[in-house]
Amino acid sequence: MKEEHVTRGRTQRRRSACAAAAVTVLLTGTLATVPARAQSPVDTKHTAASGAPSRADLFRSAGERYRVPQTVLLAVSYLQSRWDDHRGAPSVDAGYGPMHLTDARAALAEAPHHSDGDENPRGDTSRPPLAHRGTPDEPDRFPAALETLGRAAALTGLPADRLRTDPGANIEGGAALLAAHQRSAGLPPSADPAQWYAAVAAYSGATEAAAARRFADDAFSLINTGESRRTDDGTVVTLPPVPVRPETRQLERLELRATVPGAECPRDLGCDWTPAPYRMLSEEPGDFGNHDLSDRPYNQSIDYIVVHDTEATWDTTLKLVQDPTYVSWHYSLRSADGHIANHLRAKDVGWHAGNWYVNSKAVGLEHEGFLAQGGQWYTEAMYRTSARLVRYLAEKYDVPLDRAHVIGHDNVPGTTPANVAGMHQDPGPYWDWDHYFDLLGKPFKARGGATSPLVTIHPDYGSNTEPYYCGATPADLCPVHGSASLTLRTEPRDDAPLLTDIGIRPSPGTWSVYNHAARVSTGQKYVVAERRGDWTALWYLGQKGWFKDAPRCAKTLPAKGLVARLRPGLDSAPLYGRAYPEPEAYPAAIPVQPLVPLQYALRPGQLYSVGQTVNGEYYHSKTFELAGHTVVRGALRYHQVQFGHRIMFVKADDVVLTSAARLPRVPK
Repeated sequence: MKEEHVTRGRTQRRRSACAAAAVTVLLTGTLATVPARAQSPVDTKHTAASGAPSRADLFRSAGERYRVPQTVLLAVSYLQSRWDDHRGAPSVDAGYGPMHLTDARAALAEAPHHSDGDENPRGDTSRPPLAHRGTPDEPDRFPAALETLGRAAALTGLPADRLRTDPGANIEGGAALLAAHQRSAGLPPSADPAQWYAAVAAYSGATEAAAARRFADDAFSLINTGESRRTDDGTVVTLPPVPVRPETRQLERLELRATVPGAECPRDLGCDWTPAPYRMLSEEPGDFGNHDLSDRPYNQSIDYIVVHDTEATWDTTLKLVQDPTYVSWHYSLRSADGHIANHLRAKDVGWHAGNWYVNSKAVGLEHEGFLAQGGQWYTEAMYRTSARLVRYLAEKYDVPLDRAHVIGHDNVPGTTPANVAGMHQDPGPYWDWDHYFDLLGKPFKARGGATSPLVTIHPDYGSNTEPYYCGATPADLCPVHGSASLTLRTEPRDDAPLLTDIGIRPSPGTWSVYNHAARVSTGQKYVVAERRGDWTALWYLGQKGWFKDAPRCAKTLPAKGLVARLRPGLDSAPLYGRAYPEPEAYPAAIPVQPLVPLQYALRPGQLYSVGQTVNGEYYHSKTFELAGHTVVRGALRYHQVQFGHRIMFVKADDVVLTSAARLPRVPK
């Protein structure tokens, strides 16, 4: 499992003066100066410098108290949180602290994101929109895996609030749970890590044998290979490599259900096949759901892998995807243990991204979690299984592993001006793209010359603590947490307004965690428009967007690649949310899909990164039988550009492409 080796040491190397420096951010409008609790990337009350025990000491003492081998405790915690406390903020599926003790009633939101806002998940304007409806989670029906904090409180006698916010108490709670799982499996306490296989598998919360086995195997792989990183208390925790052969036959003691076979998935991931239903809903020829049959990659290439979060618990997510009248995606990933359920074959088209062109050329991955309303981080177990799955899909379908092709739902463009504002925002600023691409084996590096005007966004996730608010108003600040996003201003000063996205609202953007009007994210490429001292401006939505990019705390990497500029002689070029063919390409029996430009325009002097070049395509699939489906291909060519936070398309005839290496450097 090579990704276990990819990140060792990188986290420590990435922590620089950025992580040690206090961050002072001034906001405009209704959000005033950030409160003191949002000014430091390190919560000093949890650091060794304050005289409190280091994170490593906490693991040692908890292991001794509950007679759990320290190697086992460290390995389980790493798969949950990478040993971080996250300053008491819950994970996206209600887990707290280094041991990811779950308390769904304290943390989870109520409605799935596919029912939120105005986005039509299918995104095909040639068909009636899908009805929006909610399927809230029942607060009295949370599974045991989402309420482990209460059990830890009963086992330790510690109050729930301490288990949520005190890392030492949290680690004790996790150790107590592991010891309880050992007893429940009918096994005595043991100093031999090999005798804890069943307890580790049970800690995952998995009800499927293959999922529990994969989690336990990952934990014991960590024990064998070792791991070390600097945690968010500012100290280094090390799991030294220890050769161990776990007693894997102990898994039988848990009496877990067998994994449903048939998933399109790497064998070692133990994915379940939980198919999305495909059936007629009435006698009307086009009234079927919840996806479209296709024959990819033979009829159309798969160009995108779209990362979502579910905005619902695991049980609700599975109910939604098995509803024939609703929406669909290809894979769901469970947060606590990374378990994967496969719902569609990659050859078929899911209804998930809100853009029919993207859907017809994408595989959709839904990760259990909530973008905001408390949840600020995703588990290591889920990152790892997601990365293995994406590597498998990328290799099988020849999808480049870069941020032009592995995109978030928040990077998918609206199809017409009317639905730009309603597009979804998941997985949001807390998805750690830097760590994800490390696990994919494609870490972001400086690939261009030192003075290249094309740059890759690359803030240090842990110290990049921009003060988002998670509620309806700026008073509802999110807990302080690292993020993968940078916010852009209209001028190079701390009190300048944020950029305006004319497709979303006429007024400047806000610091809401849901707002992408003025946001760039790790791995995305943009062209530098200007530099002034420690400030850098990028070309973004036809404007110059400014952020601090001091050399001692750089937030970008020099990149190489192609950039698009307006063809000489033109006043502007329209941007599109889909790359559809020219009218002449359509057969007589298939209605022509109009080429509807978005609200934006590329103007003289502006430069934008090019992700790929494609010919226009439209997948016509309004009948239940695959035999009635047609791919319309045109001669019209488009370049995919990183125009704002979302990708967009510009006609190739409207622009000229230039290598970034041939562009003049941007002086300070």
